[in-house]
Amino acid sequence: MGAQDHHEHAHGHGHGHAARGPKAVWARLLHAFTPHDHDTAERFDSALESSRLGVRTLVWSFLALMATAALQAVVVAFTSSVALLGDTVHNFADALTALPVGAALLLGRRAATRRFTYGLGRAEDLAGVVVVVLIAASAAAAGYEALNRLADPGQVSHLWAVAAAGVVGFAGNELVARWRIRVGRRIGSAALVADGAHARADGFTSLAVVGGAAGVALGFPLADPLVGLGITVAIAIVGYGAAKQVGARLLDAVDPHLVRAAEQAARAVEGVAGADDVRMRWIGHGLRAELSVAVAAELSVAEAHRIAHRVEHAVLHAVPRMRAVVVHTEPEHQAEAAHAEVAHHR
Repeated sequence: MGAQDHHEHAHGHGHGHAARGPKAVWARLLHAFTPHDHDTAERFDSALESSRLGVRTLVWSFLALMATAALQAVVVAFTSSVALLGDTVHNFADALTALPVGAALLLGRRAATRRFTYGLGRAEDLAGVVVVVLIAASAAAAGYEALNRLADPGQVSHLWAVAAAGVVGFAGNELVARWRIRVGRRIGSAALVADGAHARADGFTSLAVVGGAAGVALGFPLADPLVGLGITVAIAIVGYGAAKQVGARLLDAVDPHLVRAAEQAARAVEGVAGADDVRMRWIGHGLRAELSVAVAAELSVAEAHRIAHRVEHAVLHAVPRMRAVVVHTEPEHQAEAAHAEVAHHR
């Protein structure tokens, strides 16, 4: 009987990988408004420290966005700008998304138990769903107010204050967006990246408020509600991008380059005749992988075990944020027969 080994290691290794830049103006615009999955981003040192950094980021960004939205709310109260109202509602919603994401990061610190054998790292994926729902709700609220104002136009006063509030909204949101996206990519949190992309879109919609104020000042009163509708569309686009990101994580999607990297690392190990059946999934901030390697049939169990151990370490070092690898060894001729049978059925 051929040697078979199931080996798992519970610490992470990885190296940074530079993402390719967009090649067209349209791609650059989409990059600015939608979250991106940088599965090959640089690994952080530990899951616990990553969660602490994530929570700290959320706390400070929450305070910054709440202050921005509160200032805008004061301006809305005496200007009656529906465009600014939509931006303010969305900023409050964006600030509140920090609550479910922060709770998920705290849950992810808990150790695995007999009931939750992988821990609670996937709570972040559920938090991502809450973020998407909040984005959709804020889009609906902004759209409703804009349509009401189109049907019943009102007077917008203190246009200079509306424009100033728009600039403040852009500055606050862009600061928070850069912080959340950078930290989210660093620690591998899809929810935090989606949250940061949400804040970035808010920044650009805040600039649209400035345009609306300029339109009203030039004698076009419908500019304010029309900008409000534009903000609604922008929020919806961001919501779509965030939903794709979070949905992919829920369905265990990973960057195909990582799968290839794991296969190549395993095949490069001395004594490995082939590597196949690579499976990966995210658990919180870390990746777990399973793969099969073919070894010579005459090897002893101990020799196959040593090869599996070398494969495990090779994959841990080759794939960023890889935390655990399970290696299955099988006799070379048996592996070839199994692969031929699979190819025949295909």
